[in-house]
Order: sequence, then structure tokens, then C-alpha cells
Amino acid sequence: MLPLLILLFVVVPIAELYVIIQVGEAIGALPTIGLLVLDSLLGSWLLRAQGRATWTRFRLALAGGRPPARETIDGALVILGGALMLAPGFITDLFGVLLLLPPTRAVARRVIARNALNRLLGPFGTAGRAAGAASRMRRRQDYDVDATAREIDPPILPR
Repeated sequence: MLPLLILLFVVVPIAELYVIIQVGEAIGALPTIGLLVLDSLLGSWLLRAQGRATWTRFRLALAGGRPPARETIDGALVILGGALMLAPGFITDLFGVLLLLPPTRAVARRVIARNALNRLLGPFGTAGRAAGAASRMRRRQDYDVDATAREIDPPILPR
């Protein structure tokens, strides 16, 4: 966890400053500032457009009785992408725009979903997913997660 924090709070800002200085030397200070402002405006526009689209898909999933897992991940990625676009700097803008564009966001969503699935299944790994899921379902037959749950009396076992 500490290396990630060092990366986020030390390395990324230093890299951002370096890139801003290099761009400033190449095109001048005022055009660099203008480019950063333009990046932020583009980021806010993309955030608004993609946020609305994601919110609409989220509501449609709920209205259709489907769990909005994909839409929830998309919403988080859109918020992160928008925050990165609003932060000053060219490196964060690049990652922000990648998270705001639907094709690259889909790639990030698949990576996150695969990582989450691997964490959930743990020792079952990728080869034993189906067997592990079937085994867990047999052990939890009386557990219902689709919001149609009803109370079930435990079976009375003979002594």
C-alpha cells in the first residue's frame, strides 16, 4: 500500500511537472496554460456526457430488474476519469480520457471485473470457477439473493 501512495503523491506530481515544463519550453507558457484549461473543459464535458449515459443505463438496469453491476463499475470509472481530467497535468488527462471513452473504459471494466472475480474465488482459480461456483451453490441452497427471499424453516433432522 505504501508504494502505491508514494507513486500517487510523489512520483505522479513530479512527472506531471516535468511534462508541463517540457511542453511549456516547446510551445510557450501561455499556450501550455491554454492547453491545460482546454483539457479541463473537455474533461468536464466528457464527464457530463458519459455520466448521464451511465446513469441512464443504471436506471434502465434497475427498472428491468437486473443488478446494475456493469453500470456501477462504469459510474466509478467515469467519476475517476473526470477527476483525472479536471486535475492539472497532461499525464492524468491521458488516463482520464481513457477512462471516459467507452471503448477503453470497457477494457478497464473487464480488467477490474476479472481481478474482483479472482479475488472472490481465491483458491478455485480460473480453471475451477464453474466447479467452485457449483459447490458453493450446493452449500447455500437456502440462500436467495435476487430480492425474492422468503423465510425457510430449517429441516427437522431425525435424532
